[in-house]
Amino acid sequence: MEALYATLLSIFVVSISLALHFIYFKTKSSDSLPPGSSGWPVIGESYEFLATGWRGQPEKFIFDRIAKYSSLVFRTHLLGAPGAVFCGANGNKFLFSNENKLVQSWWPSSVDKVFPSSLQTSSKKGAIKMRKMLLNFLKPEALQRYSEVIVFPLAKNYTFWVACRVFLGIDDPAHVARFAEPFNLVASGLISIPIDLPGTPLNKAIKASNFIRKELVLIIQQRKIELSEGTATPNQDILSHMLTTADENGNFMPELEVADKILVLFIGGHDTTSSACTFVVKYMAEYPEVYEGVYKEQMEIANSKNDGDLLTWDDVQKMKYSWNVACEVLRLAPPLQGAFREAIMDFTFSGFYIPKGWKIYWSANSTHRNPDCFPEPEKFDPSRFDGNGPAPYTFIPFGGGPRMCPGKEYARLEILVFMYHLANRFRWEKIIPDEKIVVNPMRVPAKGLPVKLYPHATSTN
Repeated sequence: MEALYATLLSIFVVSISLALHFIYFKTKSSDSLPPGSSGWPVIGESYEFLATGWRGQPEKFIFDRIAKYSSLVFRTHLLGAPGAVFCGANGNKFLFSNENKLVQSWWPSSVDKVFPSSLQTSSKKGAIKMRKMLLNFLKPEALQRYSEVIVFPLAKNYTFWVACRVFLGIDDPAHVARFAEPFNLVASGLISIPIDLPGTPLNKAIKASNFIRKELVLIIQQRKIELSEGTATPNQDILSHMLTTADENGNFMPELEVADKILVLFIGGHDTTSSACTFVVKYMAEYPEVYEGVYKEQMEIANSKNDGDLLTWDDVQKMKYSWNVACEVLRLAPPLQGAFREAIMDFTFSGFYIPKGWKIYWSANSTHRNPDCFPEPEKFDPSRFDGNGPAPYTFIPFGGGPRMCPGKEYARLEILVFMYHLANRFRWEKIIPDEKIVVNPMRVPAKGLPVKLYPHATSTN
């Protein structure tokens, strides 16, 4: 009898414990979660997230849900993972300030498949080491060494050539051209539905990345020979810098890992700036007074130079109005719409519970097009960046916090040099007045932005 009583008592205690645990867990993990929707089974809200970009309105996904659920944070399910979208300056500040404390970088499985040993999938220690290496190489003082047309392909060619020169030391046009199309396929398939079947964007991206990786390994092997023979120097480009920089144990990165790092750099340093340069042309065509301001500033610099003189770092520092224009372009047309983080522990944000393992997306558009951050947000107004510029955590085309883009100064230099040479030589007008904009994954004009060029009577430098 006592044994039966003890058994029944044990069952009762366990049952009560389980019930209390269920009630607590349900309240914590469901009732206190951010408002929102997980969308369809398996795919969640991924299709709508991507489709608003294909239709040229990536901000619509964000602002529709801000209006429906919360202006601070809402629940969703994107690219195979449950998670939340943090909105506004406070959300940006929270994420950027808690990097590697509450959250860490995360990318969808499609990125892992394209970059199997990339910055995203390597250890946190390795990623930090890589970022320090890039910051040293791409810091301002290091960068001081360096009729009708369709703008976007030309901008891609320009930025791709610069990337080949800075990252790999390659300036042979034939060699550069060999890489161009595979890189376009990689970029198009990065942020896509994670389905690896023949003909899908992800499948094409994986095949293209494998081709590029093999080519890069050949370049790496040749560079090692050149370094050993003294015909190449450790700091001539990023590739040499990677190959000659050891970790604290004296170990060097394996060739395939170096190839993946270079591949990641090309995507970050080529597609984003080509998109930015294209939209600089677009907005300068739409706002003649903006063009005049840029033209005046750039001609003052050009007229101060002798024939054949190259731009100097001091010249670039004088392009203050031009950089304001570029920043306003990056506000209205950020090449990347946002990025992901992963919760590495349970925490709360704005009173809502965020479980460990959830993926968190921050959106540039949640502040860039928010009237609380930028009055009359649809108006093109470079003066927003006069003086101290926008409030902290509102202008984030390069991210923020410890993971702010290490190539920010590289992008700034590339965009300003592009503006200098273009404005000094041409005026232009758009051929398609209301050309559709698409995002896949970069923001680009659907037809590539065809323009008609009008050369100046005389052009300088």
